[in-house]
Amino acid sequence: MATKSSKETESAAPTTVNSTTHLDVPAEQVWQMIGQFKSFADWHPGVEKSELEQGGSVRRLSLIGGGTIVERLERIDDESFKYRYSIVDSPLPVANYVSELRVVKDDSGKGCSVQWSSEFSPAAGASKSDAEKAIRDIYDAGLNNLQSLFVKK
Repeated sequence: MATKSSKETESAAPTTVNSTTHLDVPAEQVWQMIGQFKSFADWHPGVEKSELEQGGSVRRLSLIGGGTIVERLERIDDESFKYRYSIVDSPLPVANYVSELRVVKDDSGKGCSVQWSSEFSPAAGASKSDAEKAIRDIYDAGLNNLQSLFVKK
């Protein structure tokens, strides 16, 4: 019976990335922009186009600069302002990627937090730090852009 070395075991352990930003606008307004599975290109600066397939359960993201990411909607809850999705195909250095995007009302009801989290393994040949950086960079770009889109003028 073969056993895994500690290095193999470590690389098989899931990695998590969590990012949050606070916005001074109601959660309903933010969810209206980001809560539709197809709307990713409307708020993420790295995505040129988002197209739905398979009756809306799969989205194909065309990336600015080239490349495509295909994602599957796993669950959506409009009342709780959250959806969960997984990556089906991607050039990113991740495997078994599952993510949740959620908008949480703050106590005043006048603002909210956008929470984006994921669990994944590094893809074959990728380091854990490279996989984490790729995902964190995507989250930071999207959440920073939301800040810009909702700045009160």
